[in-house]
Amino acid sequence: MVTHLEDWRQLQLKDLGHIQMCRRIFQYQTKSYGAIPFYKISTFGKKADAYISRDLFERYKNVYPYPDKGDVLISAAGTVGKVVKFDGKESYFQDSNIVWLKVNKEVVDREFLYWFYRSYPWKALEGTTIKRLYNNIILNTDINLPSIEEQKEIAQTLSDFDEHIGNLTELIEKKKAIRDGALEDLIRGNTRVDGFDKEWETVSFNQVIKPKARIGWQGLKKEEYLRSGYSYLIGGTDFHNGKVNLENISYVSKERYDMDSNIQVESNNVLVTKDGTIGKVALVPKLDKPATLNSGVFVFRTTPSLLPTFLYRVLLSSIFKEFINTLSAGSTIKHLYQKDLSNFEFRMPQDIREQQAIASVLTDMDEEIESLEIEKEKIMGIREGAMDDLLTGRVRLKL
Repeated sequence: MVTHLEDWRQLQLKDLGHIQMCRRIFQYQTKSYGAIPFYKISTFGKKADAYISRDLFERYKNVYPYPDKGDVLISAAGTVGKVVKFDGKESYFQDSNIVWLKVNKEVVDREFLYWFYRSYPWKALEGTTIKRLYNNIILNTDINLPSIEEQKEIAQTLSDFDEHIGNLTELIEKKKAIRDGALEDLIRGNTRVDGFDKEWETVSFNQVIKPKARIGWQGLKKEEYLRSGYSYLIGGTDFHNGKVNLENISYVSKERYDMDSNIQVESNNVLVTKDGTIGKVALVPKLDKPATLNSGVFVFRTTPSLLPTFLYRVLLSSIFKEFINTLSAGSTIKHLYQKDLSNFEFRMPQDIREQQAIASVLTDMDEEIESLEIEKEKIMGIREGAMDDLLTGRVRLKL
């Protein structure tokens, strides 16, 4: 590998081609169904925003600019600088908010241009946040170009990262679907863990769970929310994917922590939101310091017959979700009361070892998914570094 740029051409985007955009489509011309999907750039390739008739599509396509397969579309407003590659399928776009550069393919490879757009800091040009990419901003943007052959090698290398990330994403979603199916079967007793055959029993909430929460007179003042301190202060906004995220959490003093032992929480305690978005569930992770609850969150304390990690899985399942949906049917409820929870029933193994086995099976699935997500994040980080190195010529590929 070499790191010199004598053979790269210093150009501007206006040297590569000219800006084009589709004919504007008015709302009265769109329908909720039809032959040709109509997209914003954020929904391109996903669910259409609306549809237009084939007659209108053919009329506009033949008279006004329309992208070719492989052209790189840029969002000029809204999410400024978002880019997608046009796949050539019949579709129309959100008028002048989406533009593309009709380029000389002998000078620039469109795949390379796609990666250049993705790496370019459109949102922070000259230290300011721009709200629209006007044509002159795009056209006057500097770009350094290697040979077409090297452009294609760079684009292919970066695309390989994208393909790997896409495969990981697909695998993660598949693993999540398998886990979610296993959760429903195991928690309902439809599938039993090998080695267990004792009967399950139906229990009510009050039989096996006692909820605890911060009471009104303990309301915290703004100045008591600390950036660091003796105890974590866990609120509903700290819930993330069924776990408590400690990264941006607030803290309170020891005096506040000592005020109520009922809401002091430990690792593997089960928490549920009772205000705002009610019924969100999280498991307390391994803690390196004391923790207590903010308002709006219950801790569900269980009797010896119910394992907290089994309860956690029950609350993540459709059993609890359906219960919460029934409570809020026909109205918007903003608070989950203890009296409401008394009506919640579910089935559980009488043998606590089976509860543990079920929780362990699902935890193993979670850990496998988490390891894949960590790998995905790692590859994404490597890709970002490769973009910076390859598109600037800091690192060169051997041809």
